[in-house]
Amino acid sequence: MKSAIALPLIVLLAPLSASAQENRAEAWPPRIVFAGGTELAATGNFAYDFNRFSGDGYGTAATRLENDDDWRRREFGFALKRKGAYDFSASFDFHANTWMDVALRVESKAMLGHDIGRFRIGQSKLPLGFEGNTATRNGIFMENSLPTQAFYQGRRIGIDWAFERPAYLLNAGYYHGDLQGNNPGRTIAARAAWTPVKSADRVVHVGVSATRENPDSEINGLGVEVSPSVRWRARPEAGLTDVRLVDSGTLTQVGRIERRGLEALWIAGPWSLQGEYLHQRTTRQGALPGYAAGGFYVAGSWLLTGESRAYSGGNVANPRPAGRHGAVELTTRYSDIDLDNDGIAGGRQRDWTLGANWYATRYMKFQANYVFVDAHRGSASAHPDVFELRAQLHF
Repeated sequence: MKSAIALPLIVLLAPLSASAQENRAEAWPPRIVFAGGTELAATGNFAYDFNRFSGDGYGTAATRLENDDDWRRREFGFALKRKGAYDFSASFDFHANTWMDVALRVESKAMLGHDIGRFRIGQSKLPLGFEGNTATRNGIFMENSLPTQAFYQGRRIGIDWAFERPAYLLNAGYYHGDLQGNNPGRTIAARAAWTPVKSADRVVHVGVSATRENPDSEINGLGVEVSPSVRWRARPEAGLTDVRLVDSGTLTQVGRIERRGLEALWIAGPWSLQGEYLHQRTTRQGALPGYAAGGFYVAGSWLLTGESRAYSGGNVANPRPAGRHGAVELTTRYSDIDLDNDGIAGGRQRDWTLGANWYATRYMKFQANYVFVDAHRGSASAHPDVFELRAQLHF
């Protein structure tokens, strides 16, 4: 069995931190610090999952939920940076065969002598919403919520600007295509957040975001122009299945896609509450009708061992364990998406998730989720449960 080898292997690789020494490689994570402060470090995120389903989809072969255990992520790359000046990172997911972030970010103060923000060029995540912008290694749940899966735009190649002050942050960018050669077209995106409280263990964050995408047509292998299309759907918050219980189907001749987001985060010591609403409107060419849909989630967490979730730059990160036995966290989330609109019966799904996380070290995390699924599409309904486990090594 695959997990019989992979899970023990990850456990044996649980890292030990080591102090940095100039011009020498660290024991873990692998890095070299050069004279002058420039640092070259390896980066990685390896997650192995175990999924078990109770119940099934809508009773058809296409919606059958099958137990599985496999790699969820095998990301590896490097980062070159000099504090206060620049950083360049590049990583690739060898499991999904997909480029992750490949971008150079520079500090304006290092170039101009005064701070007008950070500028980044390359492939990166778009500034839309909260959960979609959180690194996969830092999620308090094993999978993103239903609306994030369905509506988040993902990574694109472009240039963006980020400006942060104690009470607010601004982020905007222009993008075109991606490194996989997919998603041709132009996107403009912006995100703004108010942060009246922002300290090591106290955070209040309220934000809005929006993107406007104008996809381009493509030429297929036969030399025929294919008009842009889009499909809105989500997995049942389980990463090792391709089944989608809600699905708009493919919408052709797309002219424009507009996405909107509202987000909020509250952290008070070991407690946190997070939620957001995402909405999309698809405008189609000619006389074809448009389509709009939305969804939201609300999530909470409690760190039993007293740590706080980390926050910086408008995003959250894993807590740093304070004790020798690591940090333990309990989580819950309600997730809702409605794809029934404008004459399309895409379905409605509501999920409840209960979770537990053990941050064994700064670099090793174990997760357990139990998802209660309630899905309806047309006259069919499905109520499967999902039990998930993950062992994750990240650096």
